[in-house]
This record gives sequence, C-alpha cells and structure tokens, in this order.
Amino acid sequence: MKSKRFCFPLFMLSFAVIQSQDQTRVDSLLKLYENETTIEEKVHLLDELDEIYIYTKPDSAKVYVDEMLKISKEGEYKHGILRAEFLLGHYYSTLGQMDVGAEYYRKTLERSIKDDDDTFLATVLKNLSIYESHIGNYPEAIRLMDSSATIQKEWGDFMRYGSALNVIGKNYYDMGNYPKAMEMYQAALKTMDTIQIKTYHKADVLGNIGSLHSIQKSYDQALKYFEMAMEVYMATDDNLYQATTLVDIGNVLDSQKEYDLAIDSYKKGLAISEKYDFPTIKVLCLGNLGSIYKEQGKYDEAIKHLKQALQMKDAENSGINKANYLAELGYTYALKGDFDNGFDKLNTAVDLADSIKVGNELQAALQYRALAYEKNGELQNSVRDLKRSQKVKDSLFSLAKAKQIDELQTSYETEKKESEIALQQFEINTLNEKAKVDKLTKGLYAGGMFTFLTVSGLLFFSFRQRMKKNRIEREKQEEIYKQEIEHKKKELASQTLHLVQKNTFIQELMENLENIKNSPEKFKMEFRRIVMLLKKENASDKDWEVFKTYFAEVHNDFDQKLKTLYTDISEKEIRLAAFLRMNLTTKEIAATLNVLPDSILKSKYRLKKKLNLDKETDLTSFLNTL
Repeated sequence: MKSKRFCFPLFMLSFAVIQSQDQTRVDSLLKLYENETTIEEKVHLLDELDEIYIYTKPDSAKVYVDEMLKISKEGEYKHGILRAEFLLGHYYSTLGQMDVGAEYYRKTLERSIKDDDDTFLATVLKNLSIYESHIGNYPEAIRLMDSSATIQKEWGDFMRYGSALNVIGKNYYDMGNYPKAMEMYQAALKTMDTIQIKTYHKADVLGNIGSLHSIQKSYDQALKYFEMAMEVYMATDDNLYQATTLVDIGNVLDSQKEYDLAIDSYKKGLAISEKYDFPTIKVLCLGNLGSIYKEQGKYDEAIKHLKQALQMKDAENSGINKANYLAELGYTYALKGDFDNGFDKLNTAVDLADSIKVGNELQAALQYRALAYEKNGELQNSVRDLKRSQKVKDSLFSLAKAKQIDELQTSYETEKKESEIALQQFEINTLNEKAKVDKLTKGLYAGGMFTFLTVSGLLFFSFRQRMKKNRIEREKQEEIYKQEIEHKKKELASQTLHLVQKNTFIQELMENLENIKNSPEKFKMEFRRIVMLLKKENASDKDWEVFKTYFAEVHNDFDQKLKTLYTDISEKEIRLAAFLRMNLTTKEIAATLNVLPDSILKSKYRLKKKLNLDKETDLTSFLNTL
C-alpha cells in the first residue's frame, strides 16, 4: 500500500463551506489534514468532513468526497476509491437523484467484489434494492435485499437484519403476494423483539402491517396500526415518515369514502413534503388528491393534480405510482367524455402495470378501461377487460388460499400421525388383553370381556395423557433451548468489542509484515513498529478491563443525567452519547460497536433530534456540558 504526501489547499475552501457551529471541529480536521503525510489518514479525515455536512449542506460535503477520490486515485489507494464512490452514491441519493446514486452504488459493488473489500457491501446491496423497488423492479429488489439481509445476519447485526426482512415484505406486498408479505413482517417483528432497538424501526413494520390490512379492506385495523406508527414518528420528530403515514391514513379514509378527512390528511402530507423538500411524498399527495377530486366529480381539479404528479421527474415517481395515476387520469378524461385522451392514458397504464408486474395496479387499470369502454358503447371490449381484471384478482387471492390450505394440511397430517400412533398402541394392547382373555374359563367370559374393555379403555386414555405430557415436556425443553441460545447471544455480544481489538491488531501486524516484504530497506523501521504493536497487544487485556471499569463509572452517572432530562431515551442512545462525550470518532465508535460507520452517522442524527437540539448546537459539545 502506497503512502504519499498530497498537498491540497482545503483552507481556501473552508470559508465557503463551513457552518459556524462546526467551525472548531472543521478547523481541527483541516489542520490535521494539512499536516498528515499518509493517504490512509487523509481519507479518514475527509470522511469526517463529509459526515459533518452530508445532511445539512450536501454540496459542501461533496467537495471533500471529490478530493478523497482524487488523492485515492493518485495514490492508488483502493479502499479510498471504494469509499469515495460509495459516498458519491450517498450524496446523489440524498439529493433525490436516485438514478445517479444507483450508478455509483453499482460501481461500489463491482469494486467491492474485485478488491475483496466488504466494508460497504451490505449497505450497497440494500441501497440498490431500494432503488430497484422505487422503479418497480420488485423481483430484483427482493434478491438484492435478501443478499444484504444474509450478510447482516452473518455479521450479527440483527437490527439491520430485521429491517431488511421488513423491506422484503413490502416488496412482496407491492407485488400482490400478501401471505408472503405478512410472513416477512412477522419475521421482522420477531427479530426486532429479540434485541433492544429504537422504536421507530418497529414503527416502520407497524406501518407496513397497516398497509396490508388496508389492501384487505380491514380499514379500522389499518387506521389503528397507522396511528400507532404516527405517534412514534411525531415523538421522534421524523418529518419524512410523518408525511408518509399521513398519505397512508388518507388512503384509508378515501377507501371509507371519508373524502373531506382524506383531503385534509393529504394536504397535511403535501405541506410537510414541500416544507422539507420530499419530492416522492409530494408526488403521492398530488396524485391521491387528484383521485379524490375525481370521485367528487371535480374533474378539472382532478386532471390538474394528476398531471402535476405525472410531470414530476422519473427519479421521484415510481413505476407503480405512474401506472396508478395514468389510470386515474385516463378514466377522468373518459368521465368528461374525452375518450381519445382517456384511452391513450388507460392503454399506457395497462401496459406499464403489466410490464413491471404489479398486480393491484394492473387490475385497477383494466377495471377503469372496462368502464370507459362501457361508457363509450364498446361493450365487447368492456367484457374482455373485466374478464382479464377478474383473472388478475383471482391470482392475487389464490396465493392467500394456497397458504391457508398448506397450513390446514400440515395441521391435519400432524394430528393424523398422532392418532395413528395412538391407534397402533391401542391395537397392541387389545391383542395382549385378548390373549389373556382366551385363557379364562367360559364361566368367566362375561366378566373377562368387561375387564378387557375396561383395561383397554384405561390404557388408551393413559396413552393419550402420556402423549399430552410428552408434548408439554417437549415444549418446555424447547423453551429451555431458546433461553440457552439467548444467553449465548448475550455472552457473544459481551466479547464482540474485545474481538474488534484483536482483529485490528492482526490487520495492522499483517500490513507491517507486507511492507517489510515489499520494501526490505524499511526493515529496521517496520521492525520497531511490530515490536511496539506486540507490546501494546500484550497489555491490551489489562487495558481493556480498565476501559470497561472507566466506562461503567462514566456511563452510570451520565445515564442518570440523560434519563432525568429525556425520559424516553433508550439504552443504546445513552451508550452512543457516552462514547461521543469521550470524544471517540465515528470510525472508532463503529469499530467498538462492530457496526458500519454509516449506522453511527444515522444514529447521531436521530439522537440529536431526540435531544431537541437545533442546527446551531453541536451534539458533542452539548453532551460535554452535562
């Protein structure tokens, strides 16, 4: 690995990009950057600078990412190039330019495989899955997210694993496979219940379950789940998901024909989306308002809103939404008597829904076109589309029926096997008793037969009871196994941090040995570094115990202060706050917690919002005042 000194006048750019609240931190990082000689540390510092601005001033963050890519290419530093391309994907996705972001994520994926560097592999697969879902390519989205989930599970990151299962369930929902969707949602909740996580992750699953109840017309249940999710999003000041949930609530109210309430919900969502610049939510609000105005007979208002929704950029308008709004717009034209425009839009809607395999939207588009044909006097075409629509509907519900049949069949076969075992035992007992009875005298035949039947009945009842007892004992043993597994998980978690230290030491030692191999003239210098590493590692166990003791003392005091000020703060958030107060960097915290740096970034962002800090207040500085 090459180390090279790079000179870049970043101080010249600082006046254009620095925010006052980050001045001290940025100045410190820039000073370190100017004095640093190794490319590895330069990339690390640029990453820290990107972290400061990516959610507040993305264009300022890109300045540092571009510099990271430049020096990494000049120094042939593969990991630096990989990191820069990933951050560029993040930058463009943050701006809503998902097509461009996806291109950089694909580059990152290819480079990860080529260079055997899995630092961003799970996150890149997840982000690409989200993009494929956005454009309506659900089978590919499921494949990518499943790959990401597998990696997260192997890494022991069960929070991300549960979130991935939730997203997979949402993709199945959009494809119309409701039984599979509910299966994935329940698996996600089950996974999240095994770990201590922030409530907004479960809120996402609750919202998706609400959507599933909505599509199955269980509207009261749907509103219940959406309102549960909405409470969490409001409590955490999550504006994006507040707007999203308002759209979901509006959809349910629309289905209940509570049009005025639905319009109010959509308008609230539209206001939030415009205030915080959420273009994808704006599309939903515009399109759904158009649909309601159509139902109210306000056709001009409906056409205006639907056109506005369809005129949004493709990157902000998913395939499923376009198919839906095209169908709504086409039928609205037909209701006005403008059949040329009506059939043009309806035909496009049917073709689009069919091409991206979205069953619900295809069924709706076919129904609208059938009604338009009927209104125009084309009864043969109307009947054709109605038949096709019914066929699509039957295919959607057949999946649910197949699931129910499988469950009933499994239950039946289980009970049948238990009954067969009981019957076999009964027959054995009967034969034994019959042999005994044959030895009795004829004078005792009646009494013997009575005894035989009584004993046989008792044996059969005894066997049934024993079978029930065995089942209970088996369930108890399974519960013991589950508890043992949970105990092992906790033991494993307690050893994770120490393992990170060991892995870091081994990696650094291997790099030093590689330097000696490639540059024999550096033997004396590298040998000294190896000796120092060995001494450091020799004392690491003792140092680690000291660190744990120190952290426990700091954490307890800090814990009480934070809980007093913020009663709803979680244990994980308290731990993150403690690490920040100890002035650990994002990379150090990520290594300590054995998670990706991107996860720490998002956690810091959420923590700052939970603490009700404004943009001008630095999170670390605030924690240091407690």
